[in-house]
This record gives sequence, structure tokens and C-alpha cells, in this order.
Amino acid sequence: MSSLALPRTESAAGGPPSTPPGTARRRRRTALIPTVTLLLGALYCLLPVAWVVIASTKSGAELFSTFTFWPGTGFAGNVSDLGAYRDGVYWRWMGNSALYAGLGALLSTCVSAFSGYALATYRFRGRETLFNILLAGVLMPPVILAVPQYLLLAQADLTDSYLSVLLPQILSPYGVYLARIYAAAAVPADVVEAGRMDGAGEWRIFTRVALPMMVPGLVTVFLFQFVAIWNNFLLPFIMLSDDEKFPITLGLYTLLEQGASTPALYTLVITGAFLAVFPLVALFLVIQRFWSLDLLSGAVKS
Repeated sequence: MSSLALPRTESAAGGPPSTPPGTARRRRRTALIPTVTLLLGALYCLLPVAWVVIASTKSGAELFSTFTFWPGTGFAGNVSDLGAYRDGVYWRWMGNSALYAGLGALLSTCVSAFSGYALATYRFRGRETLFNILLAGVLMPPVILAVPQYLLLAQADLTDSYLSVLLPQILSPYGVYLARIYAAAAVPADVVEAGRMDGAGEWRIFTRVALPMMVPGLVTVFLFQFVAIWNNFLLPFIMLSDDEKFPITLGLYTLLEQGASTPALYTLVITGAFLAVFPLVALFLVIQRFWSLDLLSGAVKS
């Protein structure tokens, strides 16, 4: 009795079923779609950065007369003119930004660490309600809070001061949220209970046991908050009137406004924007090193 020939689904060596060539080609083409999409997105994001880098090398005459993406020869002169503008006020703006962002991010990280650890470890009445209010603060745009913050600080006679920019940045709902989530995942309850059984106080448990476990998450909070404060424009714009206290964002904005009547200042604005990126890049490279080491070393350290 003859039997129907069945299609061969395995190779002669007994391996897995072979894939038809057409199917393999279709899979490769489908796999290229996400890669091409990501490349186009990266190009879209990096194109303005490339323009700033190239435009900062052009003198005032080259900026409006040469091809957009053709490098110029005036970078050294632009940096010199920028440093000499109003006796080096640009470097004062950079120092102000470093003060606002560095001290503000450090204080915000400390507050986030305390609050996140408390919300993750302790059980008390109203904890979930407090956390839900915190989530509402995460979803609220900062522009809504800027005017009420100005009115509150005006009542305390703190406007047009360094504190008027620093104080509103200390409490970050998003930083507290991240610290709470990370503390709940990285600090085991058994370790905390073991510390209490050994006679350690709550502060000692937090600083010696929980804090080292939370370092990778707190590094992330510090980085996010530093970048947010460094790039913040609206709050200093509302709070400050003395340009000696301006951060770099507000200082470059005033230069850009003056450039409407003095086109020579455009090169200073572009060069200043290019130089303002370097602290963020340097910070990210330094923090990424410690961040990677902390993640690789594990949560519990001896």
C-alpha cells in the first residue's frame, strides 16, 4: 500500500526545521524597521546639537554667509569675546548655575533619600494617602507652581535672592517617588529588623545599612535633579531681577534678546550655549562610572 509523501520538516542531520529563504528575508527586513526608526530619531535629536557645535566655530560674518554645516574659523575669538563681555558676566552665570544645580540637587537628593526610605520602610496611618498626594505632585507641571511659589517667597522677602531659586528645588516629588520605589526594592525588611535586634538605632540603620544599598538610585535622583535645575528657565525668570544672580539659561536669554538689536551678540549666544553643555556631559560621565560600579557591586555591601 503506497503512502503519501510527507513534507520534509527536518534536516538530514536531525536538526530543527529549516526556515524558507523568503521567510528569513522578511524577518530581517522587519527587524531593520526599529533600527531605522531609532536612527532617524537620533538624527532628529542630534541635528540641532551638530548645528550648535558648528555654528560656535563661526565668526559673526561667517555665521550668516557660509553653508550651515560648514565649520568656521572664529571659535577662539568667540570664546574670548564671550569671556570679555561685561567683564566676564558669562562665567558668573555659569557659576550661579553650578551653585543652583549642585547644591539644589544635593539637598534634593538628601530629602528624597530620607522621605523615600521612610515611605518604604515604616508603616503609619496615612502613608498611602501621602504617597498618592506625592504622585499628584509628580504629574503637576512646574509652571502651575511657579507663581504661587513667587507669592510665598515674596511674603517672606526672599525674592531676587539665591534662596528664591534654591528653596523651591529642594523638594522634588519625582525624586521622592524614585527613592521610595528603589528603597522598597533594594532594602530588605529582614536586614532592617536584624539591625534593630542588634541594638542599632534608626539613624544608624539608615546611614550604615540602608543608605549604601540606595546609592545607585540616589545617584540617579541627583543626576535628574541636577539636569532639571541646570536647564530650568521659568523659576529664575520669575524670581530674579538682578542679572548678577542669573543662571546660564536666563543669562543667554537676555543676550539673545539684545541680539535683536545687536546681531554681533548672536555668536556669543551660540558659543555660550555650546559651552554650557560641557558641565552636564562631564557630570554624566563621572556619575555613570560610579553608578555602574555600584550596580555591579550588588545591593548588600560588606
